Amino acid sequence: MGAVIIGDRTLVGMSNVLIGPLRIGNDVIMAQNIVLSGLNHGYLDVKIPIRDQPCTTAEIVVEDEVWIGANSVITAGVRIGRHAVVAGGSVVTKDVPPYTIVGGNPARPLKAYNPETGQWLRVAPPADS
Repeated sequence: MGAVIIGDRTLVGMSNVLIGPLRIGNDVIMAQNIVLSGLNHGYLDVKIPIRDQPCTTAEIVVEDEVWIGANSVITAGVRIGRHAVVAGGSVVTKDVPPYTIVGGNPARPLKAYNPETGQWLRVAPPADS
């Protein structure tokens, strides 16, 4: 469905599924059983079987130095920022800012790096949770 580009010194774990369009940066660590899929199946026309409807694509970008934990899913069009961490088992449906740890289904920010203190600080949950 699109190119899969993998940067230098990037480690791809066993049983990962990489479907383009997908661009992975340098020094990325990907554990096992991860799915990154830059495509979505069409389903809107109920008179046509889903398998016969056109697919859409949106590039996934994984910037440098990212760590993606086992059994995670990254959906089409998502950008994961530099030195971010995706906790194992997460489903990432929205962009992840650089230097942020996300987790859950759907993934939400858990911690962010504070350059002023040099520490990873817990992110307050959104008011509606």
